[in-house]
Amino acid sequence: MTWPNHTDVDFPSSFFLMGIPGLESAYFLLAFPFCVTYIVALAGNGIIFLAIQTEGSLHQPMYMLLAMLSIVDMGLSSSTIPKILAIFWLGAHDIAFCACLTQMFFIHAFTALESGLLLVMAFDRYVAVCDPLRYMTILTGFTVAKLGLAIVTRALALLVPLVLLVMHLHFCRTWVIVHSYCEHMAVVKLACGDTRLNSAYGLVVVATVIGFDIVFIALSYVFILGTVFRLPSRNARWKTLGTCSAHICVILLFYTPAVFSFLTHRFGHGVAPYIHVLLANLYLLVPPALNPIVYGWRTKPIRRKVLRVFQLRKM
Repeated sequence: MTWPNHTDVDFPSSFFLMGIPGLESAYFLLAFPFCVTYIVALAGNGIIFLAIQTEGSLHQPMYMLLAMLSIVDMGLSSSTIPKILAIFWLGAHDIAFCACLTQMFFIHAFTALESGLLLVMAFDRYVAVCDPLRYMTILTGFTVAKLGLAIVTRALALLVPLVLLVMHLHFCRTWVIVHSYCEHMAVVKLACGDTRLNSAYGLVVVATVIGFDIVFIALSYVFILGTVFRLPSRNARWKTLGTCSAHICVILLFYTPAVFSFLTHRFGHGVAPYIHVLLANLYLLVPPALNPIVYGWRTKPIRRKVLRVFQLRKM
């Protein structure tokens, strides 16, 4: 493996993605679980999306949000795993400067979209539990569309400046990115001069997206739990909580590795580099693969629709 020599330039023609530092000898074997995860993510989310689109009874706010989540999960997986597999199996470490910035934008944009959708889905569960009689009047198709547009607008408004700030950096140290994809801070660390603005704006994006969404998701569940505990019977409480179980699982799958990855990247200076990269890969790989399994198993209408399709194919 040969690394490119560094040169004093404003915009390098390409970067060199190292992959997972320290695990180079295991790349061939590591590629298999990555590949399987990618196939599961594409197949699972594709099935969920088609099941919702082709079943008229599923054209409801909760399921339309889930269809949006499936699209975002497929985009999140496709923005990272194909290049990682190319590195592991083909040794294709080089990535063009513009391609790197494009990948950076889509990775962080899809992450922001997923976080925003989880927040909207928390609002959906809040209305369903705390104000069920007004559910259909509050969460209309038009309202869901407006919320989706707001999520997309927030992602664009925050992440276009993030990429533009990177474009104004001066690169003169090395072109080797110690990562398996073009993560924002991994690229910024290669620049010369003052990068405090880039680092500060990155924190603003994280706080505005992840921090804001986690706070309001937690707040919505405080109100949900308050309503659940006021129900007269234990069966009613468990049944109501059951309607939120899939969403809670998906929240934990997404935010737990994301928070750990962020903390180790910013503050875990004594942590081995391959731990940083593996954690960063984890929160981009695992949720897209497991989300359709969680929702497909925990949501009866979707499960029935999928099973019906497979039974018809067997006939």
